[in-house]
Amino acid sequence: MPPAIPSEMKTEIDSILEAILYLYTESRRLTKELARQVDLTGPQLTVLKMLEGLGDLSLSELSERIRAQNSTVTGIIDRMERESLVVRARSTEDRRVVKIKLTDKGSKIARAIAVEPMEIFRGALDSLSAAETRELLKILTKIARRVQSVVKREVNKETRKEAPLRGAGSTTPPEE
Repeated sequence: MPPAIPSEMKTEIDSILEAILYLYTESRRLTKELARQVDLTGPQLTVLKMLEGLGDLSLSELSERIRAQNSTVTGIIDRMERESLVVRARSTEDRRVVKIKLTDKGSKIARAIAVEPMEIFRGALDSLSAAETRELLKILTKIARRVQSVVKREVNKETRKEAPLRGAGSTTPPEE
């Protein structure tokens, strides 16, 4: 159970949460709207713009950057490959690594979308001083780490609940 929020801070914390939710919601809405204009899904547009800006990425790199599971990103890439937006190509430096590359069609669509949510947020963050930017990064990183630890603890708690019980009253012999 999280500690109780002091009453004098509740209004400020609620305002912070509302701002975070607004930024998240607005980002998703804008991405969906832009993606719909070029017959893509929001995640497909995100991948196109990421590959356009960063160049070829492995599936793991892409998954990490868009904060999604490899299996989720694999499904997105499979559909994008069927639509000839991307191709998978073995890395020339390490043959074990498969890079995701934009095709000409994918590059053309990525260039056609001039504005994307990340650019809007970058522009908004440009209004901060260097010190404010560093402080914001420090604070958001601290919050993200705290959320990650809570999520990890909850996942572990759920995993333990689902594990079969062994011992007293169990009809299953113990494993050796």
